[in-house]
Amino acid sequence: MELADRPRRLRATAASRALVRETRLSPRQLVAPVFLVPGRDRREPIPSMPGHERMSPDLAVEYARRLAGLHVGGLLLFGVPDQKDDLGDGAADADGPVPATLRLLRDADLPLVLIADVCLCEYTSHGHCGVLDGRRVDNDRTLPLLAAAAVAYAQAGADIVAPSA
Repeated sequence: MELADRPRRLRATAASRALVRETRLSPRQLVAPVFLVPGRDRREPIPSMPGHERMSPDLAVEYARRLAGLHVGGLLLFGVPDQKDDLGDGAADADGPVPATLRLLRDADLPLVLIADVCLCEYTSHGHCGVLDGRRVDNDRTLPLLAAAAVAYAQAGADIVAPSA
């Protein structure tokens, strides 16, 4: 079929071209992981992730400032506590590394989306994402702990709580 006129409606304006153009990636669409430990002035290399480190809340704010200056869109915060137990209930500690960092980042007023990972694996002594009943995760006992962590992160200033359990 031969067309006398080629339709170009989708290219007529800048707005329509932006709407239908190919994927365009920018730093604003990227989220950087941040691994948080309690305390002050703490840095710990992560051997399995060369170039990345665990850091205390005060250093995380400095890191966030650098990322905001590079126009990165957000941070995904992961807590790595010093104390772990069978329940992982430290995830909901309002003074834990994730809520402490969220409060500092809110005070810093940076143009970043703050995302808090909601999981118990880093907080449990066994490394599983929930309370164990023998060798299986007990969902009924785990869900209230995950909910409490999500509430603690939201109250501390998370824009998004991201369950990964």
